[in-house]
Amino acid sequence: MPKQLVPGLYHWTAFHPGIGSRVSSYYLEPAGAVLDPKCPEEGWDALPGDVRQVLLTSGHHTRDALELADRFSIAVCASRQAADHIGGAIDVEVFADGEVAPGITAIHIGVLSDDEGAFHIAIDDGAIAFADGLIGHGDEIGFVPDELMGDDPESVKQGLVQAFRGLLELDFDHLLFAHGDPVIGGGKTSLRAFLADRQ
Repeated sequence: MPKQLVPGLYHWTAFHPGIGSRVSSYYLEPAGAVLDPKCPEEGWDALPGDVRQVLLTSGHHTRDALELADRFSIAVCASRQAADHIGGAIDVEVFADGEVAPGITAIHIGVLSDDEGAFHIAIDDGAIAFADGLIGHGDEIGFVPDELMGDDPESVKQGLVQAFRGLLELDFDHLLFAHGDPVIGGGKTSLRAFLADRQ
Protein backbone atom coordinates (compact mmCIF):
# COMPACT_ATOMS: atom_id res chain seq x y z
CA MET A 1 0.00 0.00 0.00
CA PRO A 2 1.44 3.42 -0.91
CA LYS A 3 2.64 5.21 2.21
CA GLN A 4 2.69 8.98 2.54
CA LEU A 5 6.23 10.14 3.30
CA VAL A 6 5.45 13.86 3.43
CA PRO A 7 2.28 15.64 2.31
CA GLY A 8 1.71 14.80 -1.36
CA LEU A 9 4.57 12.28 -1.70
CA TYR A 10 3.84 8.55 -1.55
CA HIS A 11 6.14 5.50 -1.75
CA TRP A 12 5.62 1.77 -2.16
CA THR A 13 7.63 -1.29 -3.09
CA ALA A 14 6.72 -4.27 -5.24
CA PHE A 15 8.54 -7.39 -6.36
CA HIS A 16 10.20 -7.11 -9.77
CA PRO A 17 10.60 -10.63 -11.20
CA GLY A 18 13.02 -9.41 -13.86
CA ILE A 19 15.66 -8.63 -11.24
CA GLY A 20 14.41 -10.84 -8.42
CA SER A 21 14.01 -8.11 -5.81
CA ARG A 22 11.65 -5.41 -4.64
CA VAL A 23 11.81 -1.98 -6.24
CA SER A 24 10.50 1.43 -5.23
CA SER A 25 7.91 3.59 -6.96
CA TYR A 26 6.54 7.00 -6.05
CA TYR A 27 3.35 8.99 -6.54
CA LEU A 28 3.55 12.80 -6.57
CA GLU A 29 0.09 14.11 -5.83
CA PRO A 30 0.51 17.78 -6.90
CA ALA A 31 1.57 16.73 -10.41
CA GLY A 32 -0.48 13.53 -10.58
CA ALA A 33 2.75 11.79 -11.61
CA VAL A 34 4.01 8.28 -10.93
CA LEU A 35 7.78 7.69 -10.97
CA ASP A 36 9.15 4.35 -12.23
CA PRO A 37 5.86 2.54 -11.65
CA LYS A 38 5.58 -1.04 -10.49
CA CYS A 39 1.98 -1.97 -9.71
CA PRO A 40 1.24 -1.95 -5.97
CA GLU A 41 0.34 -5.35 -4.62
CA GLU A 42 -3.15 -3.97 -3.88
CA GLY A 43 -3.52 -2.87 -7.54
CA TRP A 44 -3.56 0.53 -9.21
CA ASP A 45 -6.70 1.52 -7.28
CA ALA A 46 -4.44 1.84 -4.22
CA LEU A 47 -2.93 5.01 -5.67
CA PRO A 48 -4.16 7.90 -3.53
CA GLY A 49 -5.12 10.36 -6.27
CA ASP A 50 -5.48 11.13 -9.95
CA VAL A 51 -2.75 9.89 -12.28
CA ARG A 52 -1.93 12.25 -15.14
CA GLN A 53 1.47 11.02 -16.33
CA VAL A 54 4.20 8.45 -15.89
CA LEU A 55 7.78 9.68 -15.47
CA LEU A 56 10.81 7.42 -15.89
CA THR A 57 14.19 8.14 -14.33
CA SER A 58 15.77 5.69 -16.78
CA GLY A 59 14.93 3.63 -19.84
CA HIS A 60 15.71 0.61 -17.67
CA HIS A 61 12.69 1.38 -15.48
CA THR A 62 9.73 0.80 -17.78
CA ARG A 63 8.46 -1.80 -15.26
CA ASP A 64 4.63 -1.56 -15.40
CA ALA A 65 4.58 1.84 -17.10
CA LEU A 66 2.67 0.64 -20.17
CA GLU A 67 0.01 -1.06 -18.05
CA LEU A 68 -0.47 2.09 -15.99
CA ALA A 69 -0.51 4.35 -19.04
CA ASP A 70 -3.09 2.18 -20.79
CA ARG A 71 -5.30 2.04 -17.70
CA PHE A 72 -5.50 5.81 -17.33
CA SER A 73 -4.94 6.81 -20.99
CA ILE A 74 -1.91 8.88 -20.08
CA ALA A 75 1.58 9.36 -21.45
CA VAL A 76 4.82 7.66 -20.47
CA CYS A 77 7.42 10.43 -20.38
CA ALA A 78 11.18 9.95 -20.46
CA SER A 79 14.37 11.57 -21.66
CA ARG A 80 15.58 11.16 -25.23
CA GLN A 81 18.31 8.82 -24.00
CA ALA A 82 15.75 6.71 -22.13
CA ALA A 83 13.50 6.61 -25.20
CA ASP A 84 16.48 5.43 -27.27
CA HIS A 85 17.10 2.64 -24.76
CA ILE A 86 13.43 1.61 -24.81
CA GLY A 87 13.67 1.51 -28.58
CA GLY A 88 9.99 1.56 -29.47
CA ALA A 89 8.95 -1.16 -27.02
CA ILE A 90 6.45 1.37 -25.68
CA ASP A 91 5.39 4.79 -26.90
CA VAL A 92 7.24 7.53 -25.04
CA GLU A 93 6.81 11.27 -24.94
CA VAL A 94 10.33 12.68 -24.84
CA PHE A 95 11.29 15.47 -22.49
CA ALA A 96 14.44 17.56 -22.24
CA ASP A 97 16.16 18.71 -19.07
CA GLY A 98 14.04 21.24 -17.24
CA GLU A 99 10.53 21.27 -15.81
CA VAL A 100 8.59 18.24 -17.05
CA ALA A 101 5.56 18.57 -14.76
CA PRO A 102 4.50 21.09 -12.13
CA GLY A 103 7.27 21.15 -9.55
CA ILE A 104 9.29 18.36 -11.21
CA THR A 105 12.55 19.13 -13.00
CA ALA A 106 14.47 16.55 -15.04
CA ILE A 107 18.26 16.35 -14.71
CA HIS A 108 20.37 14.22 -17.05
CA ILE A 109 23.09 12.26 -15.18
CA GLY A 110 24.24 9.87 -17.92
CA VAL A 111 27.19 8.27 -16.12
CA LEU A 112 26.23 4.75 -15.10
CA SER A 113 24.36 4.54 -18.40
CA ASP A 114 23.56 7.16 -21.01
CA ASP A 115 19.84 7.08 -20.15
CA GLU A 116 20.30 7.62 -16.42
CA GLY A 117 18.53 10.65 -15.03
CA ALA A 118 17.22 12.23 -11.85
CA PHE A 119 14.35 14.50 -10.88
CA HIS A 120 14.33 17.47 -8.54
CA ILE A 121 10.90 17.61 -6.93
CA ALA A 122 9.61 20.78 -5.31
CA ILE A 123 7.51 19.15 -2.59
CA ASP A 124 7.81 19.70 1.17
CA ASP A 125 11.50 20.61 1.68
CA GLY A 126 12.43 19.26 -1.75
CA ALA A 127 13.50 15.82 -2.98
CA ILE A 128 15.86 14.25 -5.49
CA ALA A 129 14.72 11.04 -7.22
CA PHE A 130 17.54 8.86 -8.54
CA ALA A 131 17.63 6.17 -11.21
CA ASP A 132 20.38 3.61 -10.54
CA GLY A 133 23.42 5.76 -9.76
CA LEU A 134 22.65 5.85 -6.06
CA ILE A 135 20.67 3.34 -4.01
CA GLY A 136 19.49 2.99 -0.43
CA HIS A 137 20.96 0.53 2.06
CA GLY A 138 18.72 0.84 5.09
CA ASP A 139 19.77 4.14 6.67
CA GLU A 140 22.79 4.44 4.38
CA ILE A 141 23.26 5.32 0.73
CA GLY A 142 25.71 3.84 -1.75
CA PHE A 143 26.57 2.82 -5.26
CA VAL A 144 25.32 -0.29 -6.99
CA PRO A 145 27.75 -3.25 -6.82
CA ASP A 146 30.89 -2.96 -8.94
CA GLU A 147 29.77 -5.83 -11.18
CA LEU A 148 26.91 -3.63 -12.40
CA MET A 149 29.22 -0.74 -13.30
CA GLY A 150 30.85 -2.07 -16.43
CA ASP A 151 34.55 -2.54 -17.12
CA ASP A 152 35.82 0.43 -15.09
CA PRO A 153 33.78 0.80 -11.88
CA GLU A 154 36.14 3.35 -10.31
CA SER A 155 35.83 5.67 -13.29
CA VAL A 156 32.04 5.37 -13.16
CA LYS A 157 32.06 6.17 -9.45
CA GLN A 158 34.20 9.26 -10.05
CA GLY A 159 31.77 10.42 -12.72
CA LEU A 160 28.79 9.89 -10.43
CA VAL A 161 30.46 11.79 -7.61
CA GLN A 162 31.06 14.73 -9.92
CA ALA A 163 27.49 14.66 -11.23
CA PHE A 164 25.94 14.37 -7.78
CA ARG A 165 28.02 17.24 -6.40
CA GLY A 166 26.12 19.47 -8.77
CA LEU A 167 22.87 18.40 -7.13
CA LEU A 168 24.01 19.93 -3.85
CA GLU A 169 23.27 23.36 -5.33
CA LEU A 170 19.55 22.51 -5.31
CA ASP A 171 17.09 22.79 -2.43
CA PHE A 172 16.15 19.35 -1.08
CA ASP A 173 16.03 17.34 2.12
CA HIS A 174 14.78 13.96 0.87
CA LEU A 175 16.36 11.27 -1.33
CA LEU A 176 14.15 8.94 -3.37
CA PHE A 177 15.69 5.77 -4.75
CA ALA A 178 14.40 3.38 -7.40
CA HIS A 179 16.22 0.65 -5.46
CA GLY A 180 16.12 0.87 -1.69
CA ASP A 181 14.25 2.84 0.92
CA PRO A 182 13.99 6.63 0.62
CA VAL A 183 15.74 8.98 3.02
CA ILE A 184 13.18 11.39 4.43
CA GLY A 185 14.80 14.30 6.21
CA GLY A 186 18.53 14.91 6.28
CA GLY A 187 18.97 13.73 2.70
CA LYS A 188 21.14 16.62 1.58
CA THR A 189 23.38 16.17 4.61
CA SER A 190 23.66 12.44 3.87
CA LEU A 191 24.49 13.04 0.22
CA ARG A 192 27.07 15.71 1.06
CA ALA A 193 28.77 13.38 3.57
CA PHE A 194 28.73 10.48 1.11
CA LEU A 195 30.38 12.60 -1.58
CA ALA A 196 32.88 14.14 0.84
CA ASP A 197 34.17 10.66 1.66
CA ARG A 198 34.95 10.16 -2.03
CA GLN A 199 37.02 13.24 -2.88
